Amino acid sequence: METVAPFKEVIEEIKENGAEAVKFCYQCGKCDTVCPWNRVRSFSMRKLIREAVFGLTEIENEEIWRCTTCGKCPQKCPRDVKQIQNMVGLRRMATSYGVFPAAVKPYRGVSAGLTAEGNPFGEERAKRAAWADGLGVKPFAEGMEILYFTGCYLSYDSRLKKVAQATANILKKAGVNFGILGSKENCCGESIRKTGNEELFKRMARENIKAFIDNGVKKILVSSPHCYHTFKNEYPEFSVNFEVVHITEYLAQLIKEGRLQISKEYAKKITYHDPCYLGRHNGIFDAPREVLKQIPGLELNELPEAREESMCCGMGGGRVWAETPKTERFSNLRLEQAIGVGAEILVTACPYCITAFEDSRLVMNFEDNLQVKDITEILQEVI
Repeated sequence: METVAPFKEVIEEIKENGAEAVKFCYQCGKCDTVCPWNRVRSFSMRKLIREAVFGLTEIENEEIWRCTTCGKCPQKCPRDVKQIQNMVGLRRMATSYGVFPAAVKPYRGVSAGLTAEGNPFGEERAKRAAWADGLGVKPFAEGMEILYFTGCYLSYDSRLKKVAQATANILKKAGVNFGILGSKENCCGESIRKTGNEELFKRMARENIKAFIDNGVKKILVSSPHCYHTFKNEYPEFSVNFEVVHITEYLAQLIKEGRLQISKEYAKKITYHDPCYLGRHNGIFDAPREVLKQIPGLELNELPEAREESMCCGMGGGRVWAETPKTERFSNLRLEQAIGVGAEILVTACPYCITAFEDSRLVMNFEDNLQVKDITEILQEVI
């Protein structure tokens, strides 16, 4: 295999993946000025795009795997170059050759786990609903108000199981008739698609869609913005459309309808981090803030980069499974910003973000300075 991919092959692969606009890039460099990588090391999306145009892309180069698909550069690009699609297109080509640089070699194990057990950890499918033991959570049945699609991290990760449990407790408190699919649930496939493994994504999607249809699912509640984005924006590629609601939207609705009563104060200084796939990619900025502002005693201080300008935690685009040096983690910078606005608690609404922030708390010795919580964990304490 040649290190430098032939011009024609690269261009055709990029075109196949819907990124023909790459040829319209005029190298203004705005993508580089907003890319969070340039806060921790040197990186150039502009250079990668130019190499792709001229067929000079080295698919063995770790650089094509760095993009976290945060959406900052497409947001600022004056030529609609579609940087995310370009990088995913190049990754598809690398994946087809089995080329994985050292930092992303864990993707092989992730793919194996997804193929065998439907989750990136390779944990037993039969234990997917174990997080709900003792909570009285029922299997989904046709006629229920909503399906709670728990997702991989909330099903298996010891820290994030607490978020799933908080969510279930809140739904029960509000009298929501909901259920889960348990072992019938697969990974949504969003992140593995962003690593270039299109075939595995399609497999995950088809299996989930079959489970939804077979069980009469019409409305899906999710905790992960990545699941939200995929079900809402990518599953329609398979000619299906389900009503998809993120937990922050649903909580705001339950409070507005009076189904969820806040009865306690929460005298803490907090700040809220907008996850890329909830905010920038899907425009959900107000719902989480509406929920937090309903809590008596809570002081909400905004981060310096908030809403559309929110800083990526570094875990999107499959990077949640990659090896990132401790000194190159965007989440370190985010924690410093949270401390800077006087927050005692950094609140968010994404399992990837929580994973990143909890890791950075340890790396930076911030365990005593700052807590990291999902919005459901806050709400559970005050209802």
